[in-house]
Amino acid sequence: MKRFLQLACAGLFAATMATPSLAADLPRPSYKAPVYVAPFSWSGFYVGINGGYGWGHTDWNLAAGNRSFNTKGAFVGGTLGYNLQTGSFVWGLEADVQASWMDGLNTGGAGACAAPNGCETKNTWFGTGRGRIGYAWDRFLPYITGGAAFGNIKMTPNSLVSEDKTNLGWTVGAGVEWAFWSNWSAKVEYLYMDLGKVTCGAASCGTDTDVSWKTNLVRLGVNYRF
Repeated sequence: MKRFLQLACAGLFAATMATPSLAADLPRPSYKAPVYVAPFSWSGFYVGINGGYGWGHTDWNLAAGNRSFNTKGAFVGGTLGYNLQTGSFVWGLEADVQASWMDGLNTGGAGACAAPNGCETKNTWFGTGRGRIGYAWDRFLPYITGGAAFGNIKMTPNSLVSEDKTNLGWTVGAGVEWAFWSNWSAKVEYLYMDLGKVTCGAASCGTDTDVSWKTNLVRLGVNYRF
């Protein structure tokens, strides 16, 4: 019995001494620090290009009676803006200038709009300066926008003597922007633009004639953020 106890103690001692060496041979668990991914931010300056289509109407306030007729055409231009994101809200300022091919012609009126030449209203350029307020879902940004609009109204009565005047008006609308890759984003936007009234003088129109320009604008654009 004494010998059995001595052998048991010797075996237990040997097992105890071997345990640290066996543990040292086991593979150690690897530890990887979590990778921090910064949340997407819309803040910063950006530039872009855009193009679209407009349709609306123009009114000629003639002595022989008012004439109202449709206008339509394409436009293309550039954009400059700045965004500041606070939480999920995005506050921005944006300006753009467009080359325009929107116009309308009426030949069924009297006075300055009489046949055969009728009267034509054309817009060859316009621009806007607007504020934007959006709510960001990561890379998806719906927004509303509004501010000042400016542009030319070119009036050509049946005398074919044109007058071209620049006027200040207003615009309001909404859009959706999507940051699809790195610093690039794409947007679709609707604006209603009212350039107000200008006067076609008696030298061109026979009598002083007020002419207005109101239009709906739908455009697609691509922006690059710095």
